[in-house]
Order: sequence, then C-alpha cells, then structure tokens
Amino acid sequence: MIIERMRNGERILESDPDFPCLCQEVEETRKLVGMLNTGYHSMEEIRTLLELIWGQNVDSTVRMFPPFYTAFGKMTHVGKEVFINFGCTFLDQGGITIEDGVFIGPGVKITTEFHPEEPELRHNLLVKPIAIHRNAWIGAGAIILPGVTIGENSIVGAGAIVTKDVPDNMIVAGTPAKIIRKIKS
Repeated sequence: MIIERMRNGERILESDPDFPCLCQEVEETRKLVGMLNTGYHSMEEIRTLLELIWGQNVDSTVRMFPPFYTAFGKMTHVGKEVFINFGCTFLDQGGITIEDGVFIGPGVKITTEFHPEEPELRHNLLVKPIAIHRNAWIGAGAIILPGVTIGENSIVGAGAIVTKDVPDNMIVAGTPAKIIRKIKS
C-alpha cells in the first residue's frame, strides 16, 4: 500500500506506478478536510474525522478547533492531551510527530515539504520529518520548517520561523527563530 511505503521512508515520484494512488489519497483527504471545516462539529465528531484524515486512532484527550488544513494527513502522528487551535496547516508527507501534551496556537504552519532550488528540478517534492516533543508550546502564527525538532517543554514564540532544532526547555522567537532563554522551572 502506498501509505505504508511512505511511512517506511520511500518517496513516491510522479513516474511511480502507484503515483495515481497517492493522488487519490490526496483527493480523499481534501474531501474529509472539507467536511471537518464545514459547520459545527462536537469534539467527538472532530476526532472521528481526524482519525480518517490521519489514518490513526485519536485519543479522547485530543482537541482541535477547525478550520484545519492538510493535503495528505496520513503521515501525521498525534499523541495524547494535544491541543490544536484554529487555522493550522500541516503539510505532512515527510512525517509529523506531535507528542503528548503539545499545544499548537492558531495559524501555525508545520511543513515537512519543500522543493529543490534548481529551476529544472523544482517540480520535484523533497521532504524532511518534523518532531514536536512532549509539552512543547508552538505560539500563534509560527512556522516550523522541514527537518526541525522542537525539544521537550520548549516554547516557540508567536510568529517565529523555526529553521533549526530547538533544544529541550528553551524559548525561541524571531525570524529566523533564535534562543531567547531557558524556560523557568
């Protein structure tokens, strides 16, 4: 199955015989995201839709306030007691791991996907996974770029653009994000 191949780290190129299956998965996810973002849904209904979008069981402690945007979804893994606020975008073909207790503010963008800088190669999709460790807090409007790991208990300031790993127990802010200080214990 194409999703298992991707979860095993295999890239699916346009020339791959399974590429049409990937396109079909994207279309199915877009339909589910449209349902999620239309009208009012109870938290239970939201979690049910997220289970279909993410292709995993979603713990009863996970909360999300739609709208939410993703084109694929099946490469996102979310732990327990996670809160995702309004208007977040996850581009997850490289894999997004959100551990227990993470808070994600409104308008956050988490993107594992990018393109080569060479114009003749730019049509190709490149990916690097993102990991957000336990109890991290991602402030409103932050952008987490491909390949970044956010350390346990760390805080990403509102509007920050995170281009490098954030160590455990640190506060980062700015564009690009830089360490401000260690969090108070």
